[in-house]
Amino acid sequence: MMPDADLSRATWRKSSHSGGGNDCVEIAFVGGDAAVRDSKDPEGGAFRLPASGWRGLLAAVRAGDPARD
Repeated sequence: MMPDADLSRATWRKSSHSGGGNDCVEIAFVGGDAAVRDSKDPEGGAFRLPASGWRGLLAAVRAGDPARD
């Protein structure tokens, strides 16, 4: 994970599967990285992953593997 760098100009989006509530995560793509934050607390910080880390996270979620490293 990369430190929470300046994300003030990031364009955040929610999944189309979120149902419109505030109980999901938001994603922004910044400089080839993926930044992720909690939609309920957008000022609470975010974390950044390199593109390969984001692809790995998506693969683990899709596979239903909560303990994947």
